[in-house]
Amino acid sequence: MALRALLLRRQIENARRDLEALRARDAEFATREAELTAAIDEVETDEQRSGVEELIAAYEAEKAEHQNAIGELERSISELETELAAEEAAQNTEPAAEPAAGSDGGSENNEERGNRNMENREHRAARALVFGTMTRAQINEIVQRDDVQNFLKNVRSYLRIGSQQSNVRSIENVGLTIPEVMLGLLRENVLRYSKLYGRVTVTRVSGETRILITGDIPEAVWTECCANLNALTMTFYQDSFGCWKLGGFFTVCNANLEDSDIDLMAEILSTIGQSIGYTDDKTILYGTGVLKPMGIIPRLAQTQAPSDYPATARPWRDLHETNIRIIANTYTGLALFQQIALAAGYAKGAYSRGEKLWVMNENTYGKIVANAMSVDASGAITSGVNGTMPVIGGLIEVLPESIIPDNNILMGYFDLYRMVERAGEKYASSEHFHFLSDQTVFKGTVRWDGKPLIAEAFVLIGIDGTVPTTSAVFAGDNANSAQGILLPATATVAAGGTITLNPTILPYGVNPTLTWDSATKGKATVADGVVTGVAAGTSVISVTTDNGYTATCTVTVTGE
Repeated sequence: MALRALLLRRQIENARRDLEALRARDAEFATREAELTAAIDEVETDEQRSGVEELIAAYEAEKAEHQNAIGELERSISELETELAAEEAAQNTEPAAEPAAGSDGGSENNEERGNRNMENREHRAARALVFGTMTRAQINEIVQRDDVQNFLKNVRSYLRIGSQQSNVRSIENVGLTIPEVMLGLLRENVLRYSKLYGRVTVTRVSGETRILITGDIPEAVWTECCANLNALTMTFYQDSFGCWKLGGFFTVCNANLEDSDIDLMAEILSTIGQSIGYTDDKTILYGTGVLKPMGIIPRLAQTQAPSDYPATARPWRDLHETNIRIIANTYTGLALFQQIALAAGYAKGAYSRGEKLWVMNENTYGKIVANAMSVDASGAITSGVNGTMPVIGGLIEVLPESIIPDNNILMGYFDLYRMVERAGEKYASSEHFHFLSDQTVFKGTVRWDGKPLIAEAFVLIGIDGTVPTTSAVFAGDNANSAQGILLPATATVAAGGTITLNPTILPYGVNPTLTWDSATKGKATVADGVVTGVAAGTSVISVTTDNGYTATCTVTVTGE
């Protein structure tokens, strides 16, 4: 087993070295894209356009090959790391020292020793997953750094203060920025817990950006060997990407905070990796495009182009009937796979340089496996499903039921989903702690936008007569939503005069959209908080936040 682990470590080291070499070229591609964007604006003649189009075509092909190579290496590293973690956990190479029976330190019974060894194995497995291929010496080297030690010391300081106060408080002059040396490990954990990140095309940029997209592919023209070539008409579109932030508070069990430095680091890295990786996958599938990236499935369900659809993007297409399919529950066995094959044909992969990917949950996967079962000549039960879709082809990725419902299958060419990551990813803790059920709170954020650049490359299938689910509920943004609103109980204004009502919105710093109204407009009117007296009498002025909180003020209008 030790030799096998050594071989895996060497494979991972080689793959990481190759990955770093590829990522070093990201800046080169960003520079070339900026140059091509500038060249497009300067095109004036057909000859210039032809030259720029050739450059763009070569650039897009080279960049796609580059991104695919990165994705393949990331997937390979993740698989090797998982295999190595299992291998190292099975080796049980770090048994705790045991006092000899009858010694002054006493002895422990077999049950206690067994429980302790089990706990050691669980810790080793968890550490191996979090720290990847790092040796114990390498982990210790990171842990003993001054910046990491200061960070872990502050974590425990938060814990001690939190144990004395059971409410939310601000700790002045104390920061918990996670050391930069830990960021690479955090990123690897996000990748490990996200099953779709490595399948989509990822571009890293800073600021708002535009992505070039090839239009319809022209047909080349045959001619004699010495004859002139025909000009090909190539169309390029541009799609824009903004910036959304994904993150939030996460909790760490205090028992782990009190354990060793390595266990504390592992807990922090694992927790944030799971949280962000999980939501990355959910967003790629079901993101609404409003305050978050656009997911594949809501795009398929659109019946008209959004009002902010870029004019320079590929022409919008209505796909809600062609690319959302329902297979009746009367189809089973071979007939079911025939229907799945027909439905898969609606996903167009003309622009893809990858392969099909099928996304479903565990229950749906089990149903697919069961329908592919048969008995061979020896009487053994077999199934044509082993992580791939029989006959049709394509890998199967199984996600939690909390992301994709039963009997829902999304199939497509995921390299045609573009994720644009922003510079300045942050994994840190908040300046505030929250003492919750013996847990301590930290935070982490990443910034990215994304959308399916070619939506017709995907198809959503409901089996067993299920109407596919086209939306998902995301955690509410309560931190930036009003939790209450207040107005003065009464106010007075003269007829023909004005007063301004200034609402108090809780929590402070939140800026919701407000809707104002006057119950008796013949007495007073209101616009953006400015009340105008119309005639003597009273009117109840109300203000409502965009998430439903309301406050009222009874305004008395005096005089005529």
